[in-house]
Amino acid sequence: MTGRMDGQPPQVVCLLGPTAAGKTETALELARHLPLEIVSVDSVMIYRGMDIGTAKPAAEQLAKAPHHLIDIREPWESYSAGAFARDASALIDKITARGNIPLLVGGTFLYFRALQRGLAPLPAGDPELREELDRRGAAEGWEALHAELAGVDPEAAARINPQDRQRIQRALEVFALSGEPISRLQSRPGRKPERRFLSVVLEPGDRNQLHKDIENRFRQMMRAGFLDEVKLLKSIPQLSGDTSAMRAVGYRQLWRHLLGELNLEQAESSAIVATRRYAKRQLTWLRSAEAELRLDCQQQDVVGPVLEMLAQHGFS
Repeated sequence: MTGRMDGQPPQVVCLLGPTAAGKTETALELARHLPLEIVSVDSVMIYRGMDIGTAKPAAEQLAKAPHHLIDIREPWESYSAGAFARDASALIDKITARGNIPLLVGGTFLYFRALQRGLAPLPAGDPELREELDRRGAAEGWEALHAELAGVDPEAAARINPQDRQRIQRALEVFALSGEPISRLQSRPGRKPERRFLSVVLEPGDRNQLHKDIENRFRQMMRAGFLDEVKLLKSIPQLSGDTSAMRAVGYRQLWRHLLGELNLEQAESSAIVATRRYAKRQLTWLRSAEAELRLDCQQQDVVGPVLEMLAQHGFS
């Protein structure tokens, strides 16, 4: 039986977890047992040429099961949670129509939320206001505007890097246009899709071990040529340190090294610390997420319990 039940909206399986939790390996193992098509829920894997630093599945892994929403944009192009929700929704319909099970896998939780709950409408951009914010950012520094954001929307400021010009600008723009914090508007559900989502959360129980895994994985990325990958990206005229893709964890720190702002040891250390902080934010979000099954991926076989849960919901 697949993800569509008679008289029921299609079911979608979601596999969530922090970075370095083994989501890709778990998804591929599940695909050995079920007719799955994997939909990536990752805001950086969408970019071509960003392979090593995103831990993008290798070609031989991609060949083991159909994958979607990987390498769909150039790194200088924009992509949003709304675009993901539209793309993923269309894919879910096509996968289900083929008689297969959509398995959404990743750690970009804003994308999961956009698909599962819908997005509340935000005010359209105002070119004049953006120009004014750009002028102020150049004159006062974006850290000053980040501090201003913290005064009106501390929740948004807490999750936005003080150097993230684009997101600071958008958050201040939304507040100026609507009089409400962007975090409050984003928490309001939009039109909820007619789908049933079954969520499995991989939750490492040992935080210290997760930190070690994050460091080991980063070291492996460096040995695999991560720095050369960033050098190649830096040679692309359309890219700069302010481009959204280049603000991704790991890429941002190595870019700063190539600019001469950090030596390589400093860049590596900074990237590892930033990744650990990112994982901490992911774990905080996961604690409040609804899930049919939560598993400590460090302490147990996760595939068996997931297959058992899916069988109970009609997947086989």
